[in-house]
Amino acid sequence: MAKTKKATPKTKKKKAAAKQAGKLPSKQEIVDFLKSAPAKSGKREIARAFGVKGADRINLKNLLRTMADEGLITGSRRKLTRPGTLPPVTVLEITGRDNDGEFVARPATWDDEHGPTPRILMVESKRDGAPAGVGDRVLVRITALGADAEYPYQARTIKRLPRTTSRSLLGIFRALKDGRGIIDPIDKKQLKEWTVPRGAAGEAKDGELVRFEIARSARYGVPTARIIERLGNPEAQQAISLIAVHAHGIPDVFPPAVIAEADAAKPVDLGRREDLRDIPLITIDPSDARDHDDAVWAEPDPNPKNEGGWVVIVAIADVAHYVTPESALDTEGRKRGNSVYFPDRVVPMLPERISNDLCSLKEGVARPCLAVRMIFDKSGHKLSHRFLRGLMRSAASLRYEQAQGAIDGRPDETTGPLLDSVLRPLWGAYASVLRARTDRGPLDLDLPERKILLDDKGRVRGVATPQRLDAHRLIEEFMIQANVSAAETLEAKRSPLIYRAHDAPSKEKLSTLGEFLATIDIKLPKAGTLKPAQFNRILAETRGTPTAELVAEVVLRSQSQAEYNPHNFGHFGLNLRRYAHFTSPIRRYADLTVHRALIRALDLGAGGSTDKELEALEEIASAISDTERRAMAAERETNDRLIAAYLADRIGATFQARVSGLVRSGLFVRLLDTGADGFVPASGIGHEYFYHDEVRQALVGEDSGLAFQLGDPVEVRLAEAIPTAGALRFDMLSEGRRLATKPGRPRIKRPARGGRPARGKPRSGKKRGGKPRKRR
Repeated sequence: MAKTKKATPKTKKKKAAAKQAGKLPSKQEIVDFLKSAPAKSGKREIARAFGVKGADRINLKNLLRTMADEGLITGSRRKLTRPGTLPPVTVLEITGRDNDGEFVARPATWDDEHGPTPRILMVESKRDGAPAGVGDRVLVRITALGADAEYPYQARTIKRLPRTTSRSLLGIFRALKDGRGIIDPIDKKQLKEWTVPRGAAGEAKDGELVRFEIARSARYGVPTARIIERLGNPEAQQAISLIAVHAHGIPDVFPPAVIAEADAAKPVDLGRREDLRDIPLITIDPSDARDHDDAVWAEPDPNPKNEGGWVVIVAIADVAHYVTPESALDTEGRKRGNSVYFPDRVVPMLPERISNDLCSLKEGVARPCLAVRMIFDKSGHKLSHRFLRGLMRSAASLRYEQAQGAIDGRPDETTGPLLDSVLRPLWGAYASVLRARTDRGPLDLDLPERKILLDDKGRVRGVATPQRLDAHRLIEEFMIQANVSAAETLEAKRSPLIYRAHDAPSKEKLSTLGEFLATIDIKLPKAGTLKPAQFNRILAETRGTPTAELVAEVVLRSQSQAEYNPHNFGHFGLNLRRYAHFTSPIRRYADLTVHRALIRALDLGAGGSTDKELEALEEIASAISDTERRAMAAERETNDRLIAAYLADRIGATFQARVSGLVRSGLFVRLLDTGADGFVPASGIGHEYFYHDEVRQALVGEDSGLAFQLGDPVEVRLAEAIPTAGALRFDMLSEGRRLATKPGRPRIKRPARGGRPARGKPRSGKKRGGKPRKRR
């Protein structure tokens, strides 16, 4: 009998690639592929590996969705894994020692959707090679110990990896008098100070953001830090966003070639463009807008066959005229992907010469534009549209509040002359389009958007919740209609494009949402596919109640994350079959690719897409989806740091809050006045063990049965604020409440030994949570 050669991951991959197009892989083949595939493997990589092309991609998508429903895989369309497990060989970061002196580590990368980051026990032997220590990254072999063990995994070192200047090795240097120093963390998940011995600080000054590496004098020596790069002083510059810029590797300095190209750009004359300068297009923006890239105009449709209908023009700055494919500006714009907006600064996608000057639709200045002329019937349904390349002159640059005030009977010297000829027609067209939007039924998540207010020295002076006006909704809806028109035009021309895609919620997330809603006596429909309208009914049911904001937040968390993708699977949130971003090419590279595609497809002149660019759309879409997520994380972390700095002088103060999240080690709260998020560890809750009841989304005291449930109003006391990390720690002042027992719900048993339930600390005459302290 002939021996068969054992298949390796490499040979499996070759076999998969050799499969004929049209034949789908089996479920087991997909699971095997994910075991050996790179960390970032999604539907695209699976399709490429198994030769799935054309219409069979839809069948593959359905197969992957079925596997996700069965729990065989998890993750997003671009990154699929086996759920909640570590691969047999992986990279870990050693984070410290336990009470027995053993090293403890965590995965170098971990998706929060898989649950809490696992703590891993390091097992060493003399054969493991160079000894590792705290701060080291190691390649290890993993052994699962089971869910009931104190550590779910143990790991044995294969080799120690070279130290890198990763984003986790950033901090704020604090100089001490004796020539030593400490480094404060910038990551709220790693609240550990690092000691800087004499001679290891270099030229670093007190308060500077530094990049550092960990050094040890001996295997069991205390880890210390050595500063290797100074990155500036966020406090001196009143720019705490500097931390996020460097932590996330966001490019914030334009290369000389890019600046030179931008400075050489010249204003545009009419040429072959359509002349829109006599049409009173206006811009409506926030009061602190740095640029103006979209303008609108409307009038009643003069066509007698469309009585009550409207003509609407949306004009967008013609960035493609200045940023041509493969130019220095284009290369840098693609690298950045989007502008990043912080309360204290903007890191733009394009230099200011382009974004704030030549492509800013300034009042009274002729500017090139790419515009869409749309015709709507009296019910707001779009009848037709046409794209054109024009030259416009903004009639006015208005603020949202200014435009709304004029409509509400408070015109000023600027809006008064425009009220009847420009503003009222815009609001009339919006009223019609709003009826069509209501019929369409998009997801109606009108969450309050808090805005951090800074003084002239860059310090937080307050947090405001701007009023949501019809002026905001008007611009938003006209932009949506322009985006839809762009996608429709490119599809009709059979042109490749990057869609703004938003998939329906996964069954896993819907199950979690359903369990939460059941705790407040709301049923989530289970039969068939959910539509946005069904979510809207849930939101309407809670509107005006104390849980309204929380329910909206939980519904938002249940949604899939929107992404850029050259393959269309609709936009669930907007309830649209096709959607693309067209309206902000100054600050989003995705929009620039759509502009170029329209210019090429409609033969609108120079600056259109090249063959090379269209062939790279998949790669571009993936890259700009990543930069968008990077920007969102950086903006969120900066807001957290600013709020922590704002509250740092109020240690010991009490606040009204609401429970916004729960984990086994404690609970998260959101302050009602500022929207700040903080953590209440189990030690700051009470005098007993608390276990996490996932069904009822609550932390429940084992002895008393008193619980804190998601959404509960509570009173908390600020115990610690760490501005550089954006971390707030609170003590709980409220007592828990007894939860109603739901019929048919299983009784939650006491956690098994080694499961480490959250444990409170004994109450005494001392204040809970220990002595409040402030960290700079």
